[in-house]
This record gives sequence, structure tokens and C-alpha cells, in this order.
Amino acid sequence: MEYKDYYQILGVKRDASEKEIKSAYRKLARKFHPDVNPNNPEAEKRFKDINEAYAVLSDKEKRQKYDTLGPDWERRVQSGYGGGPYTYTSTHPGSGGGNAADFSDFFESLFGQRGTAGTTQQGGFDFDLGSIFNRGRGRQSAQRGSDVEQPIDVTLEEAYKGSERAFTLQTQQQCPTCGGTGVHNGSVCPTCHGAGTVPKTKRLEVKIPAGVKEGSRIRISGEGNPGIAGGSNGDLYLVVHMVPDPRFRRDGDDLYTDAEVPVTTLALGGEIRVPTLNGRVTMKVPAESQNGRSLRLAGQGMPHLRGSGKGNLYVKLNAVLPRHLSDEQRTLFERLAEAGV
Repeated sequence: MEYKDYYQILGVKRDASEKEIKSAYRKLARKFHPDVNPNNPEAEKRFKDINEAYAVLSDKEKRQKYDTLGPDWERRVQSGYGGGPYTYTSTHPGSGGGNAADFSDFFESLFGQRGTAGTTQQGGFDFDLGSIFNRGRGRQSAQRGSDVEQPIDVTLEEAYKGSERAFTLQTQQQCPTCGGTGVHNGSVCPTCHGAGTVPKTKRLEVKIPAGVKEGSRIRISGEGNPGIAGGSNGDLYLVVHMVPDPRFRRDGDDLYTDAEVPVTTLALGGEIRVPTLNGRVTMKVPAESQNGRSLRLAGQGMPHLRGSGKGNLYVKLNAVLPRHLSDEQRTLFERLAEAGV
């Protein structure tokens, strides 16, 4: 008989922990379960091998014996290695009298003679999908559910003032049929199809704090994925995506904008009206300002997310030249040119 590598069958390393072995088994058992793959002999064979591998590697004594014997198992069994016989009973619903869950001759040679349905001998054990999924449930410690991230679009004005947003979100909740195990009455749960969770639609009202920026994460406690074995839910994190604003460019908590200024105002000085997120304000333009110069309006930028105060607004001055000059205007410009201005 060919040596069976149970670790390879489950896709785990030889030093895999009990938790890693159980996780790998659950994933594969759900994938190759006969109820999920009807009339599929190959899947049934895989399911049989997966169950056999888990029955050994999940039991400390059997795993130790299997690890000790290794590929040289046949010679060692013949030489009398090992303890008393192990038997099993197949109680898997829909297994057709135990055929789907039967162990191989390799298993029989290692752990004793094949049992029959209903056998209760010392060292024996009942084997079914439900009991495997729930094995050690009483010892299982509560595990917190995983966190969930969801993108959210935020405008610059919302980020400036802070706002409240109501939206509908689809999350996961523990399956009410199987209680999160993925198994119901010894078979794959018909409600969640083995996942242990089902979708749930929620309507949430969220406060967006002033000062959020691209990539900011807004935490909503307890709205993530459900916990395991009575553990608390994870959290929901809304990841901010800033919607571009046509008026301003943001860099940290500072804002940048452009203002068109008559060339005469740049030369002689004066006042212009510029946009801010609080509305238009008046800004002084010093005389002899050059085209492209930037002026700072202190405290007119974005509020700091943590702490008080705000950033600054920087206004770039863009010269606007007159069009359709009158005769008088043309004469004045000619005089400026003659003066070397």
C-alpha cells in the first residue's frame, strides 16, 4: 500500500498547529463535501482522504504514531510497533452506509481493523462532518470578528466643516441556522453554504469629523464581521476618498487657489475678492506684485484633524491683461513702453 502524506492532503506543514490543521480541514471539507459535489466520484475520493487525514492529525496520539512511523510505516507495523487497535464508526448522513467516509487500507494497517456502523469499542470514535466541525467547541475560546474596510467619498466642504452621512451598507452576520459553524444537522448548512455567515443590510448614520483627508479611517465600533464562539464583532473602518474640488488644491491642511488680477492692480496695489471655504473674503495685493506671486491667508485652510487651529490658504496671482484697447489705453501703454516699463 502506498504511503499517504496526510500533511500534503490537507496542505499544511508538518509542524502545523492544531488550529492550522482544523482550519485547513474545514476549508477543504466544505469544498469537496458530497452534498456540494453530487455524483462526483473524484470529489468523493478527495473528501474521504481529507477526512482520513484530519482524523489522524487532529488526534495527538494518532498523529504521534503516524509521525513516528512515517514512510517506513509498513515495516514498523509488521514488527509490532504501536498500541492497541483503533476502530471507527461512520455516521455521516447521506454517506451511503459509510462508503463516503470509509478509511483506507493504509489507515486500517496503521490503526487497527475496520469498524462497522454502531461499533463502540475501546479506542473507537464516531466520525461525521458535524462532530468534526464542532470538535473541541467547548474548549474553543471566543474570537473577535475581523475588521471590515469600506471606502467613502467625502467632499472638501464636508471635510472642512464636518458632517453627518447616512448610508446603507451590506455586512456579514452570524448564520442563524447553524450558529456560525457552517454545519447543520451533520451536513453543510443550507442557509450559509458552510460559510458560517450570511449577508445583512444595515443603514448607518456616521459622523465625519472635520479635517479628514485622503486615506483617513473612520472607526465604527462593532459593525465589522461577527465573532466566533461568542466573541465580539469586529469594527467597520470607513476609508476616506477625497472628491477633487475645482476651486482648491489641498496639501496636508493647506489649500491653494488661483486669482485673476488686473495688471494695473498688480502694479499699483489694491484689493481683490478671493474664494475660501467660508465664502469670499477681501485680500490686499501689494503694489508692484509680480505675475505668479503667491500670497498667504493665515487660518483659511483646513482644520487640523487632531488639535485646534487650521492650515493656510495660498493665493496665486495671475495677471489679466485688457483686451480691445481703446485709443487712450493704447496711448498709455505706448508711453509705458517708451519709459521702459
